[in-house]
Amino acid sequence: MTGAETFPEINRIVADSDLDGMCAAAVLLKAYPEAEVVFGHAAILRAGMLDDVIDSKTVTVDLPFHPASGWYLDHHLTNKPNEVEEKEFTKQGGVVHWEHTPSAARLAYELFKDQFDLTHLEEIMPMVDALDSGGISRDDFLQDGPVLQLSRTLSSNDDAYMQHLLQLFTTCKELVDITNNELVSERMKAARVQRIDAVNIVQEKTEIIDRLAICRLDDSGIRSNGYLITAHVGDKADACCVVHGYSDGDLSRPDRPPLSASFYANSFIKGGQDRYDLSKLATAFDPHGGGHANACGCRIQPPGLDSNLNDWIKMWNDRENTLRIK
Repeated sequence: MTGAETFPEINRIVADSDLDGMCAAAVLLKAYPEAEVVFGHAAILRAGMLDDVIDSKTVTVDLPFHPASGWYLDHHLTNKPNEVEEKEFTKQGGVVHWEHTPSAARLAYELFKDQFDLTHLEEIMPMVDALDSGGISRDDFLQDGPVLQLSRTLSSNDDAYMQHLLQLFTTCKELVDITNNELVSERMKAARVQRIDAVNIVQEKTEIIDRLAICRLDDSGIRSNGYLITAHVGDKADACCVVHGYSDGDLSRPDRPPLSASFYANSFIKGGQDRYDLSKLATAFDPHGGGHANACGCRIQPPGLDSNLNDWIKMWNDRENTLRIK
């Protein structure tokens, strides 16, 4: 870890709105039970839309580095503050905990497991790690178990539900107590139905170019992670690019976000995760893009989607020289 084993005084937790961020927030809330929890995502943080809730008594977790916070906790390589940023941050009293763990939740869990009873999270942690690091098996994904269904119910657009779920994560003793909750169960049922629809759309909207599966979900209102696309294409692709959002979208409209692209390595094939550094695609045009080498994303940049896609395909075609992980 890059920071000292020091836990500063905080009164607010700002976390990503995916399952990793939720579980990390649940760990931190155990340590700071009076803290307010705000859920967001990388794009709105980088756009400055969370600036008013981040200060020296805020911990940001599973999100890009924010210099105004007092504590930074994350595991994404492209989010890690550089030497100058970290030096200035710590000089001002900030604390950095960054480690290449499979999930931010795992990092938080390891930091606090000896101080607080976190046994209620032990059951879900392996799947959180697998989901966030590309370690889930194809069989597990196709079985679509309760953790996968639960993960698809999370959304930064529904804070009431996120806070309800966070309360369950901090009070329930077993995963089944969470998934049997009436509201959560209803959301999981809807997620199962939506996945059936998404499978059909992915089959229709995916094209494979030189072992890169490109799934165009722009202007459809449908979202999908890379697992669904790579499970569909099997061993015909080494990675996928998924386009989401709306051509007339805006970050100020959570129901109509702007165009973005996500890149995922095909973790279902042997050696698929560690073959190419896809973050080079995510950062090629968007200075705020990034994530993991095998799972990352960015916003579409001028002159537009077609131009970005064409250039990404060119980079991919030369992947053995430009993207291959040595």
